[in-house]
Amino acid sequence: MAPARPRPRLLYVTDLTYPARGRRYGDEDVHLTSRLRADFDLALCHPRDAAALLDGFDAVVVRNSGPVLTYPEAYEAFRRRATEAGKPVYNPLTGRGDMAGKQYLLELSAAGRPVIPTVDRAEDLRLLPAANRYVVKPRLGADSVGLRVVSGDAVREFIDGSVLVQPHIDFAYEVSFYFVDHDLQYALYAPDPGRRWQLEPYEVTPHDLEFARSFVDWNTLDHGIQRVDACRAPDGELLLVELEDLNPYLSLDALDTESRESFVSAVTASLHRFLRAAG
Repeated sequence: MAPARPRPRLLYVTDLTYPARGRRYGDEDVHLTSRLRADFDLALCHPRDAAALLDGFDAVVVRNSGPVLTYPEAYEAFRRRATEAGKPVYNPLTGRGDMAGKQYLLELSAAGRPVIPTVDRAEDLRLLPAANRYVVKPRLGADSVGLRVVSGDAVREFIDGSVLVQPHIDFAYEVSFYFVDHDLQYALYAPDPGRRWQLEPYEVTPHDLEFARSFVDWNTLDHGIQRVDACRAPDGELLLVELEDLNPYLSLDALDTESRESFVSAVTASLHRFLRAAG
């Protein structure tokens, strides 16, 4: 009888103690890894340790690892080491969304895609819809770190080449679409705009799905978990807020048991496909 094939070994990168507002990183990753262990040999590590440990594993899974701006040197060392070693990373490091900074918002806005209008130069403010207030966000920001809401009279003094500027939109609600590879798994929304992480199940319309999938397709990642965040603008249309393709929080605690198990099954199948493609 042929010997059993060894189970794939995954290094699962997470910061279990990161103090995320309204989210419990540790609980989510403890739950997800407990289910993935049925198919994989798996070890958890802090993002600062990933570069040193990745050689002992078949692939690296980056999950709730916190904003990389809090450990930029360690993150760059991890990317460099993984690339040099040819180590598969899930999500792949070729993402064009938040993984590469928020420059994509500027590019998509200039291309006329349905995103919150975005500019990065004072002379381009005229291209934005008239607004009394503006949102100023760092190009490399995450988790609202460094985000400011400023008056129209003051906005120019904040534009220094390191930030993006958007009109402040009084949207009806925010909604997030969660994809594994190119398949929508579920959607959640925050009925109260002031309580971003108080989420409820959202019924996706065909138009919503077309909107969300267009950004996943644009990102060209064959494998991985992506979260498309959008807001419902005053005219009723959806506008992209963020394309999170590095370590999106999944809000699994907002799902019923059946939906949560379906998501875990989808991730498990995706990881198997990813490892076969990488092998």
